Amino acid sequence: MAITTLNNRSINRSDTASSGQLWTATSAVASDFQAVSAGKIGQVLCAIKTDTMSSTTNSWHDIPDLTLAITPAATSSKIFWIFSIYGSSDSYAYVKPTYGDNSELTTQAIGDAASARTRTTSASQGSYHLEEATSDSVMGVDSPNTASSVTYKMRLWTAGTQFYINRMVTDTNNANYGRGISTLTIMEILA
Repeated sequence: MAITTLNNRSINRSDTASSGQLWTATSAVASDFQAVSAGKIGQVLCAIKTDTMSSTTNSWHDIPDLTLAITPAATSSKIFWIFSIYGSSDSYAYVKPTYGDNSELTTQAIGDAASARTRTTSASQGSYHLEEATSDSVMGVDSPNTASSVTYKMRLWTAGTQFYINRMVTDTNNANYGRGISTLTIMEILA
C-alpha cells in the first residue's frame, strides 16, 4: 500500500499516513489518520476455465478448473464469491457454488425447497436457437467461521441431455460461432 502525505491547510497541519491508515474525521472540527480494519480485502483468488466441456450427467458433479482453496486469516472473516458461467444447452442445466465436502455454500445461495424442484443458484432452460449461448453471473457472501483451508467449487447438474460450457450447442468452425470463459472468484473480507 502506498503511503500518502496530505497537507490540510484548513487545520494548518501536514501529516503522513502509515500503511493501513485512512484520513478520517475524528470530531466535528478535527481529523486525523486512523487505522482501517473492517471491510478490507485480505486476499483475492480467481479460477478461469477457458477450454470447453460438455456434460450429460444428471447428478451434481464438479466443473473442472473452477475450484479454489482459501485459508481465511481469522474465523470472523467473510468470503465474497462471484461466478460467471458461459454455456448453452438444448435442455435444462443447473449450476451452484459449494464448499467443503460438496455441501451447499449457504442456504441463501440456492433457491427455496419446493416439492421435487431442483434447488439451484443459476439455471439454463436451453435455447430454442442452437446458435446461442448465455453468460450467467451470481455473487454472494459466505461465513465459513474457520481459519483453516476451505475449498470452493462450481458444480453442474444436467437433465440428461448435453450442456456445453464455453461454447454454443452448434459449434461450426467459423467466425460466427464464439468461445467464452467461465470464472470463479473468491475474496476474503476481513472483519
